[in-house]
Amino acid sequence: MTQSDTARTFAELHRPGTPLILYNAWDAGSAKAIAKAGAPAIATGSWSLAHAQGFDDGQDMPLEFALHILARMTASVDLPVSFDFEAGYSDDLGTLATNMERVIAAGAVGINFEDRIIGGAGLLAASIQAERIATLRKAAKSTGVPIFINARCDIFFQGAKPDAHPALMAEAIERAQIYTDAGADGLFVPGLVTPELINEICAATSLPVNIMQTGKAPDHQTLADLRVARISHGPAPYLTAMASVTEAAKTALAL
Repeated sequence: MTQSDTARTFAELHRPGTPLILYNAWDAGSAKAIAKAGAPAIATGSWSLAHAQGFDDGQDMPLEFALHILARMTASVDLPVSFDFEAGYSDDLGTLATNMERVIAAGAVGINFEDRIIGGAGLLAASIQAERIATLRKAAKSTGVPIFINARCDIFFQGAKPDAHPALMAEAIERAQIYTDAGADGLFVPGLVTPELINEICAATSLPVNIMQTGKAPDHQTLADLRVARISHGPAPYLTAMASVTEAAKTALAL
């Protein structure tokens, strides 16, 4: 298939009630291992990608380095690959567009794109983030690849406890609509774990909803019943793998 065909296939995997499950990878080796398990698609997680190479999350890793890893991943698996683009590695819209084109050139057919202020506190104004999403959509159209833009809304991921989340729902739903109008294809709400609120946001937006499984969210079947369309695992796969390496190393190093 062409990259455009693969992008359309990836978009079709987002089905409310039959969610796409993504066990996040951080390099070509982990992508191949996950593909071997029968995964329908591969997605990177920015935290894992950065920490695997000795960087911190939050665009600390140079984009050129991240794109090199992405290109090795897309060349190593015959599956759709989505790239955690963080905040696009630029505040400038022209550079943002160029960066989007570079992500597509590296073979990605999807991205996560977040609205938190990198290196600061809080979220970008919804209108500013909408302009940035529209910029990405225009850049993607110029390449002919209908890349899946998963708009990440970090309103529930800013330190607020779950009992404070009901008060944040109105803004989250408003942002979802604004991001939809700007050209987003999906809505990612990391930190949201309460079943009633997950159900509410799924009902309130036309976008397929992505929930992060951190161990605090409902199980996969419950999320499917709530009409979630995508479940990702964030840094958990990397942390699990590294803990396993540490334990194996302890055994190997013992006299």
